[in-house]
Amino acid sequence: MSAIRLLVLGAVRQHGRAHGYQVRNDLEYWGAHEWSNAKPGSIYHALKQLAKQGLLRAHEIAPSTAGGPPRTEYEITGQGTEEYLSLLREALTTYDQRPDVLTSGIGLMVDLPRGEVVDLLQERVRRIKEWRASVTEYYTPEEGPGQLGHIGEIMNYWVHSADTGSEWTRGLIARIEGGAYTFAGEGDPFVGVLADGEENPYATGERHPQDGR
Repeated sequence: MSAIRLLVLGAVRQHGRAHGYQVRNDLEYWGAHEWSNAKPGSIYHALKQLAKQGLLRAHEIAPSTAGGPPRTEYEITGQGTEEYLSLLREALTTYDQRPDVLTSGIGLMVDLPRGEVVDLLQERVRRIKEWRASVTEYYTPEEGPGQLGHIGEIMNYWVHSADTGSEWTRGLIARIEGGAYTFAGEGDPFVGVLADGEENPYATGERHPQDGR
């Protein structure tokens, strides 16, 4: 699973309708260019591909008064919403994804109901526990990594990663169950996108040929 699909669909959905540069600006505002493959070229490419696949609907609008080519605005379709929510659920439950997939899922989890997010994260803990058990069938953590030579350090890393992942997830579950954050259906959501023209303090300033389209 690629995080860029989830991120782009999520950003467009939060706006309702947005042009490519708005989406890029939002992802830089979230810092996604630092922890994922959300670079300008990949963002603009993803928008076009998602539109070709029927997940986004493209609208050509008039160029700005400053001139230049017409801009394209995107809005998510019904099929796109289904894909977005499916990717989001997968990001929250699957333990062996790239870190940027989980990070994207955390950043967008409030688009789901609170109870469902708790269930998804509990499923994540269950899958991590199951995976850890498969490792310890042939590696005994208590005996240390040296039992398998330096290769044992790999298993040692896996076990520690599983334990840390489970601990972090259980902590997040506890915070959510304790009432943290505003989830779908609970009222006004946290505003995580920038208004068109609003200054982005975290923008990279890197120019791209498709910024004005």
